[in-house]
Amino acid sequence: MAKRAALLGHSAVVNGLAFTPDSRSVLSGSDDGTLRLWDVERGESLRVMQGYTASLLDLDWSPDGTRLASAGADTLVTLWDVAGATLPRVLRGHRWSVYGVGWSPDGSRLASSGWDNAIRLWDPATGTGVQVLRDLETAFFGVAWNRDGQLLACGTSQHGVQVWDVTARSRRWVGEAHATWIRRVAWSPDGTRVVGGGDDGHVYLWDASDGTQLLRLVGHHGAVMSVAWSPDGSRLASGGGSRDGGELVVWDAHSGQRLPAWEAGSSALAGHPGVVSALTWAPSRELVVSGGSDGRLRWWDVHSGQCIRVREAHQGTVHALKVSPDGGTLASCGDDGAIALWDLQSGEPLRTLRRDRPYERLNITGIRGLTQAQLASLRALGAVEDEASHSP
Repeated sequence: MAKRAALLGHSAVVNGLAFTPDSRSVLSGSDDGTLRLWDVERGESLRVMQGYTASLLDLDWSPDGTRLASAGADTLVTLWDVAGATLPRVLRGHRWSVYGVGWSPDGSRLASSGWDNAIRLWDPATGTGVQVLRDLETAFFGVAWNRDGQLLACGTSQHGVQVWDVTARSRRWVGEAHATWIRRVAWSPDGTRVVGGGDDGHVYLWDASDGTQLLRLVGHHGAVMSVAWSPDGSRLASGGGSRDGGELVVWDAHSGQRLPAWEAGSSALAGHPGVVSALTWAPSRELVVSGGSDGRLRWWDVHSGQCIRVREAHQGTVHALKVSPDGGTLASCGDDGAIALWDLQSGEPLRTLRRDRPYERLNITGIRGLTQAQLASLRALGAVEDEASHSP
């Protein structure tokens, strides 16, 4: 079948298509926060309906814990003041979804990786771009710095994991993984190994010095969406999903064997529907926090494999989880375009960071003539009501 037209305009993944009843137009919805109406015959965009939010796909703490950086499906990198004292700063330069973001260990640079074949380095103090690393043959996914801030690892869609020498502006090595997508990567705490999770259901470990593959961990039945090292580097957690539900596995990082509580058929994943889309390992060494496609966070005891806490977090998928440098606060982000901050130990919510919605802080207390559905829509767009207005 010959292609009639390419409909170009979205800057992120297109999740849905629907024809109008007369078959002359088609609607498309995307993670970039827009709904587009197209003329099928001419292949032209007739109308763009802009939403107020786009998915946040990754985040990272600044080394001093005062700021967060986020990466979004709307092509933007955003710097947030955790205390909320100043407005977010938006960094523009990517032309497609930004899937990864990472602060260098000394805080002097910020790296972002995108589907536009580029890794961009920024000066976070000024918000200016200082360097671009390109590979026109692949899209880039998650990014991670090594301990001294000289090497940058990144997952790709075509070439496994790539490790770049930032100073030399060249690739140090490429770890091939049977042409599978590597979505997330992480350095071991001692800097000697790099781990990546593949869409083929395998977890790969490479020697950080030359890219030699050390281990291929087999056990997932669906794509591996996230990976995390234990603080001492002795264990690994990996998360993903299949048709049967979420998959979370904890491994011995040296032997490649599952820990006993996480063997196939154990009860460790009871109550985790959908996909395990994000992971982080708490500094306690015996606690892993996962985020799912159901928008919930779950706290897991590593030794027993039991879920000890569940929290409603985001509307849509949770895409990233990171613990603050002081080990006390957990940050999460997801499809609703918000960053949620949590007390890591108690699981209690602390605050939410988001860009202003169309009716942010508009007080609609006592407003008349609106239906309950209209009031709900206004609240979803940022309007507020006094709690007393709901009392009998």
